[in-house]
Amino acid sequence: MKAKTKSILLQAGWLKEGVILTAGVAIAAAAVYFFLVPSQASVSSISGLAMILANFVPLSISAITMILNVALLILGFITCGKAFGGKTVYTGIMLPVFLAVFEKAFPNYESMTGSAELDVLCYILLVSVGLSILFNRNASSGGLDIVAKIMNKYLHMDLGKAMSLSGMCVALSSALVYDKKIVILSILGTFFNGMILDYFIFGQNIKRRVCIITEKEEELRDFILHDLHSGATIYEAIGAYNMGKRREIITIVNKSEYQKLMNFITHTDAEAFITVYTVSDVRYRPKTIHGKAEERNNRANG
Repeated sequence: MKAKTKSILLQAGWLKEGVILTAGVAIAAAAVYFFLVPSQASVSSISGLAMILANFVPLSISAITMILNVALLILGFITCGKAFGGKTVYTGIMLPVFLAVFEKAFPNYESMTGSAELDVLCYILLVSVGLSILFNRNASSGGLDIVAKIMNKYLHMDLGKAMSLSGMCVALSSALVYDKKIVILSILGTFFNGMILDYFIFGQNIKRRVCIITEKEEELRDFILHDLHSGATIYEAIGAYNMGKRREIITIVNKSEYQKLMNFITHTDAEAFITVYTVSDVRYRPKTIHGKAEERNNRANG
């Protein structure tokens, strides 16, 4: 019975993951077809390169995108192994599939805004939402992400710089087909696309490192552990003025937890000394009470 329940939960988890990934790809594909293609700008994507190649190859943008994505996926597996996983394969193939659906449903689609500049702006905002969904689920849309990872592995280039470099190459290639205005728009679009994508990806995960020296140490420690369900580290600090020893509590909290923590400190010890730092990434292995007890038992039996 337990095995059956576990199997059902596992299937439900995979189904939920598939729905989220599909939604992210659909949003990215909609951004490409409804805004990037009408603008004719080549903004940091395989789809942008496909738009340029469509002027020389008698194939649709979705077909060229599919060919490029499959070729890059194969190259990625050969050069970087299986690290890309099934998610990247799925999303890399689904992107051109959605483009093909949009091409059939909305043939000869023209600009919604009538302005290339507004189309690029709308594309950047919409595609950033879609890609942030994929990146935050440990997936990607394939394409230039794979190129950047290959450059990162073999050229030892920072992943962000590799993404920018490959994106700029695509943007500059628009000079083969379009006029100066579109080339400049492609370059600016690539630059701002990277900035906004960083905000959507990392801005959602930003946490705060709060360092507190307070007379109400026990109350604060209890609040962090049992009300915020977070962790904390306590250091011994020595004041430079009178060399007095105090204990400093350091905890990392998200936005909502930060507000609760500040409210608690304000009500319990308005004289507390607090410093706050921005943290963009936190990696750790969560500990539970059960896990701690088991660890102690293992040590005792060892």
